[in-house]
Amino acid sequence: MLGNHSGATEFYLLGFPGSRELHHILFAIFFFFYSVTLMGNMVIIVIVCVDRRLQSPMYFFLGHLSALEILVTTIIVPVMLWGLLLPGMQTISLAACVTQLFLYLSLGTTEFALLGAMAVDRYVAVCNPLRYDIIMNSHTCIWVVIMSWVFGFLFQIWPVYATFQLTFCKSNVVNNFFCDRGQLLKLSCNNTLFIEFILFLMAVFVLFGSLIPTIISYSYIISTILKIPSASGRRKAFSTCASHFTCVVIGYGSCLFLYVKPKQTQAADYNRVVSLMVSVVTPFLNPFIFTLRNDKVIEALRDGAKHWCQLFRN
Repeated sequence: MLGNHSGATEFYLLGFPGSRELHHILFAIFFFFYSVTLMGNMVIIVIVCVDRRLQSPMYFFLGHLSALEILVTTIIVPVMLWGLLLPGMQTISLAACVTQLFLYLSLGTTEFALLGAMAVDRYVAVCNPLRYDIIMNSHTCIWVVIMSWVFGFLFQIWPVYATFQLTFCKSNVVNNFFCDRGQLLKLSCNNTLFIEFILFLMAVFVLFGSLIPTIISYSYIISTILKIPSASGRRKAFSTCASHFTCVVIGYGSCLFLYVKPKQTQAADYNRVVSLMVSVVTPFLNPFIFTLRNDKVIEALRDGAKHWCQLFRN
């Protein structure tokens, strides 16, 4: 599989090192994570749609965030699970590789744009509660979501196009469990310093472009909460932001390590671990973060469970 692959029509995913027994254990673990991720995020989407108590901008954004988590993990995990069951390396066509990378990056960019919008929403809710319904009306929320999706997909067209315009002459073996851009750049015999620098700047723009309004929003939120005289009032105000803040820390922390580095061709083991955080662990944790720390969601889940129990009894 070495030689001139400038016209490569397929790649080989090296996947995870180790024995077949280890692969079977990893398959069971990741299948469990994936199943819980799908069920947890689907439950959030359903209760946000049907429960009137959750008909607010915060939960509207949360429903879209859950949909993004489902899509991100579904693009990566089924391919990874299939690779764990196969002996040897997994083959992926050029078209599938391009599609997987484009969707993975586009959905990730959309998610960061949405997290930034959610931070601004929390700022308005805590710092301008009397004007909240006017500022964050349904028209504004719909346009914010639409622009987040459009921006995410348009922004990643050139990076993916530029990546697959390279000449892959070193090998067509990708040392990861999916079509990782950093490992694809390693396979090129072109000088990739310029494209890596541009990709670095674009990653900085996406991450810090949404992180800066998040930091500013939370600076005002914390300042406002500290001015609340009662401890119960401060606790209630902070509880409305705690879930989003936790999600921001996990999501941004993982992606800062993965994408915001001048040298995209990072060590394969490093990329593999951080990619697992982004595509498996974070989508798995988010349903728990947004349900266990949110009284309204817990109440909606409890009432939904009671309703289904009554239906089964009847």
